[in-house]
Amino acid sequence: MSSHNVLVSDKQCPVHCRDDQYYLLKSLFGQNEQHTVGSVFLYGTTGTGKSLVVNKLMHTLQVPHVKLDCTEFYSSRVLYEQVLNNISMQNSDQDSSNEAQSTPMRCDNMNDFVKLLKSTIDHLDLTNETLYIILDKAERLRDLDSNVLPATLRLKELTKCNVCVVLISEIVWEKFQGGTGLLDPFIIHFPDYNKDQLLEIMTLDTPEGYTREFYSAYCNLVINIFMVVCRNLNELRHMALLNFPKYVQPIESGECTHKDSRKLWRNIEPHLKKALQTVYLREVSSTQWEVMQMDTGGAVVPATPSHTARQSLELPFYSKYLLIAAYLASYNPAKSDKRFFAKHSGKQSKRKIVKHERTSNQLLGPKPFPLDRLMAIFYSIVEGKVSATSNIFSQVTSLVSLQLLGQIGKDVLEAPKYKCLVSLDFIKQIARSVQFDVVKYLYDFI
Repeated sequence: MSSHNVLVSDKQCPVHCRDDQYYLLKSLFGQNEQHTVGSVFLYGTTGTGKSLVVNKLMHTLQVPHVKLDCTEFYSSRVLYEQVLNNISMQNSDQDSSNEAQSTPMRCDNMNDFVKLLKSTIDHLDLTNETLYIILDKAERLRDLDSNVLPATLRLKELTKCNVCVVLISEIVWEKFQGGTGLLDPFIIHFPDYNKDQLLEIMTLDTPEGYTREFYSAYCNLVINIFMVVCRNLNELRHMALLNFPKYVQPIESGECTHKDSRKLWRNIEPHLKKALQTVYLREVSSTQWEVMQMDTGGAVVPATPSHTARQSLELPFYSKYLLIAAYLASYNPAKSDKRFFAKHSGKQSKRKIVKHERTSNQLLGPKPFPLDRLMAIFYSIVEGKVSATSNIFSQVTSLVSLQLLGQIGKDVLEAPKYKCLVSLDFIKQIARSVQFDVVKYLYDFI
């Protein structure tokens, strides 16, 4: 069930642009000694104030509570023990005489968890107060035992104590409903911030020495550029603060004043567009970004694969080595494999090393190679022992679908051949991410 009836307060809401959700939750929780609903479900996308509202309420109401992140729970047992031990630790000041409470509790199943939770509440004298169990990233509970989620929602009923479970998630409640016995919680939606709300919150970060109106006008520019691809408040605030020193650089150098908005816009526009290409990625820290801007003298460098490592970060570990092996197979002659990859190829004489003038394989382009040669090079360069499983071969298919490799000949009667479709700069980025010196194994560079 959900509700839209909100308690209105004369005091200003401590969480900006979340008045409805804050006062609705506050009315549900009521006074500490009053009984409240057994479970509440808060959902909304990242950066919509779910955790912030709950944290502010817990701080304002001064109620016993425990907040945990479900990404830490790789098993049901970890969930039970973390809840019990955190309740004991956070409320141990009330009764520090009992040494038993200082020892970690052990709990293997839901039945024991309910009994231990009830005994812990009784021991800490919380029977006349509401205990709040707040579980962030609650969608991870679906990966645990099938009885965890239904029983968690019914803890108030099972323990016969005043317990309220607050689930925080980024997905809708309907995706939790996969079995029987699931009690519907009180559902509260946290919608995305609109443009005016984003501007109001971002203006709170106004740096010292600048007026609120000036920084608000700058944030309005940032929102107009980024809002097409990003509505995340945290990311927008990060981008605004990261690029603000560049925005005010003409003012600090005396080239213009605060009122010369046109000149300020011309100065910041290329930098914001460059930042637009790496939104969410956080490829460099704020300090590194400032150093890069100083090294380039403020000039904007086009974002090409040679200037960013994000392509390599999106590939699995073994796919990187497969792509490196494919590049070596495409640009090295087959006769050079023994020299580069055989462990006991023998000492090369100077006479053999001397080569006649030849055309660079980089200029001739990639040559096709069979799958067995690719795998032989792969097993020679990859770190550790890797078994020849279907997973490895499926990654070759994935590289083809990503158009990083090209497949030549699709006749089922003939063994397929491949060729590498990436550039030298690209493969250097891939190799650098796994600390592999690819140039050392290229025939053109010996």
